Amino acid sequence: MPESTPSSSTTLQTSGTEGGRIALAGRSLLGGLLMGIANVVPGISGGAMLLLMGVYKAFLDGLADLTSLRWRSLSAWLVVAVVGFGALTSIAFLAGPMKWLLVTYRFEVYSVLIGMRLGVIPTVWHLAGGKRGATRGLWIGMGVGVVLTSLAAIFKYNPDIIGTAGTSPAMLFFGGLIAASATILPGLDGSYLLMLLGQYVPVLGAIDRFKDGVLARDFAAISAELWTLVPFGMGAAIGIAGVAVLLRWLFKKYPAPTFGLLLGVLMGAFIGLYPFASYVQPAVGDVIKGVTITAENLASIDKDDWKLKFYSPTLMQFGISIVLIIAGLVAARLLARLDPEERQVQ
Repeated sequence: MPESTPSSSTTLQTSGTEGGRIALAGRSLLGGLLMGIANVVPGISGGAMLLLMGVYKAFLDGLADLTSLRWRSLSAWLVVAVVGFGALTSIAFLAGPMKWLLVTYRFEVYSVLIGMRLGVIPTVWHLAGGKRGATRGLWIGMGVGVVLTSLAAIFKYNPDIIGTAGTSPAMLFFGGLIAASATILPGLDGSYLLMLLGQYVPVLGAIDRFKDGVLARDFAAISAELWTLVPFGMGAAIGIAGVAVLLRWLFKKYPAPTFGLLLGVLMGAFIGLYPFASYVQPAVGDVIKGVTITAENLASIDKDDWKLKFYSPTLMQFGISIVLIIAGLVAARLLARLDPEERQVQ
């Protein structure tokens, strides 16, 4: 990414009037809603959704100001507040449905996500400068990203490697830290990284149960989910605050390796998104995440904790998958064509 990264100065200047601020708030709200959806749906980048609405740079500036307790622009703080509200709203109401979709219609959902990933790669390549930006640092960053994501896929398909530590407070804090960090990086998405860590479905389930507890005023249910949400939320808060400052510095000082890493993660992600795998019900004596299955606890094991088994798709399944991949790719490219900031990068 060249040092002429699109500035938010124009956006903030045009938002100086009341009408401008209303327009900025509207775009920020829509960007936040899309960002929340991206955080729930693996394969979609939250940062890319903010780029789409033209508030990405203003959001980063506002986060950096908030972290350092500066007040340089009311508009930047407005963007952060409205984007945050929109994102939290989406997450609260989509966590439950997305968990059900991923478990029930795995190959269909994953096929769409593969297509969306393919559609995002040209955008990140463009941000990196295209062919003229293909330096050695870019290729090295890509290699590191592919290796890291490929290794992470081992944990996804072999959850016993993580065992019960995957949802321990320390691991939840770490998961929140890296997921929130990835959320504001164009091309990366925190939900996919949570999938690789084995935390995606547990965290979504906790969010959905917490929401139900709040609506039902069930304080016992609320407190039970806090053991998951508090350490995860603390990690997420620190991750967002730290990356907002670090990101501007990295893009300015080391643009090629940084975007190379993003590209590598995008490409390596396809290993973890292989669609043709099904959940296999455990039998008595099996070990799931460090827990030995018995006749007594068999019924209590959630389907999302079952092990995955690869299978050969039927011709119809393969055809449906191809169609859905193309649909996801087309959707991602159509979104990219609406991106007002991406067109300014070069």
